[in-house]
Amino acid sequence: MLWQQLQEQTVDLGWEFYGPVLLIVALIALAVPVWAALGVGAIVMLVVTDVLPLSLLGESLFDGIDHFALIAVPLFILTGDVLVRTGLSNKLLDVADATTGGFRAGLGTATVLGCGFFACISGSDAAGAAAVGRMTIHKLVAKGYPRPYACALVASGACTGILIPPSIAYIIIGLILGISASTLFLAAAIPGVMIMLAIMITNTIMNRIYNFEGDDVGFSFKRWRETVWDGRYALLVPIIILGGIYTGIFTPTEAAAVAVGTTVTIGLLQGTLTLSDFPKMFVSSAKVNGVILPIIAMSLPLAQALAALNVPQGVVFAVTELTDNPALVILLMIGILIAAGCVMETTPNIVVLAPILLPLAREIGMNDIQFCIMMITALGVGFITPPLGLNLFVISGITGESVLKIAARAVPYVLAMLVVVLLIAYVPIISTVFLTNP
Repeated sequence: MLWQQLQEQTVDLGWEFYGPVLLIVALIALAVPVWAALGVGAIVMLVVTDVLPLSLLGESLFDGIDHFALIAVPLFILTGDVLVRTGLSNKLLDVADATTGGFRAGLGTATVLGCGFFACISGSDAAGAAAVGRMTIHKLVAKGYPRPYACALVASGACTGILIPPSIAYIIIGLILGISASTLFLAAAIPGVMIMLAIMITNTIMNRIYNFEGDDVGFSFKRWRETVWDGRYALLVPIIILGGIYTGIFTPTEAAAVAVGTTVTIGLLQGTLTLSDFPKMFVSSAKVNGVILPIIAMSLPLAQALAALNVPQGVVFAVTELTDNPALVILLMIGILIAAGCVMETTPNIVVLAPILLPLAREIGMNDIQFCIMMITALGVGFITPPLGLNLFVISGITGESVLKIAARAVPYVLAMLVVVLLIAYVPIISTVFLTNP
């Protein structure tokens, strides 16, 4: 009975659907900006299918981004910029190094931990890759790491930027699917840390095999205590952000505002930030924000057109006709997400794929929260996989190292992250343990 209902809801999609989709792919392949490619595809689809009025485009562009939760996006981006300009990011890396640097593979582990600290504040992976990469890659090379491997390590560690809360990606998927960002942040805490630990463990194994760092020098509690005290103001920022969100004192959007206020205040009081720095920070953050929000705006009318064409129901029907085994359906969804993450940025993937795949996840009994965590984590793998691999290009840009060489050295980390993705997908408690009503 269910299959009949789905089949009745599914339209017979022809070239009026596949044509615009292929057009989007071709435009992106030709290096047309993603927001422009999505916009052109949405217009063509609306015109040729006549499924919704073209006037929807203008309405969606403005109504879609006129949302309180999205205010957090530019604020977290600005926080990351302030963090770097005030030198607080250096303090966080010093704390990470004092915590793990004395052990075997310690500098590599400290680098990944530093990426995790940065993720707790900025919510952006590219910003973390650039900031941590500039400060650590030359140290890793001096310690004995091959340059491409050092670049791959930083690029992989920076993937935690969208996986450890607060995360811009979780804000966006929460907005699209109508789920509280605070709930997603709570659910993502353990999976995000698991990704970070998986990268650390992989680096330790690689060190055992190739002996990059040699012998450890041991942990010094005195050095750790002094470094933590010296970096107390930097550590205060993630404590305030995450503590405020998890205790319910303020929302993620309010947390973003508090983060900006806290980092700016610390910078001004310490003299590491001056009024002349503000125009540069605003311009820098606006450029990054100007990449994200147009993609969201242009993706929404496309997503609405797909929904009106009953594409989500069609996907559910097609997949369940192929197999009704939940384990195989999960593998298929992960495969789709990994492939999508390889060729397109996270934001358009979220806006377009989340509404399509969520009904399929529900059909096999997967919780909405678990689906969101699985999706973001799977898409996170795309940051270190060609041909897009945003983190690969960021690190290549600051070091001059070949993207392909970095990607080749990142393979062990891709495999480690895939293991965590599978655990999240097949073990629901990992992402629902902190939720009262999962």
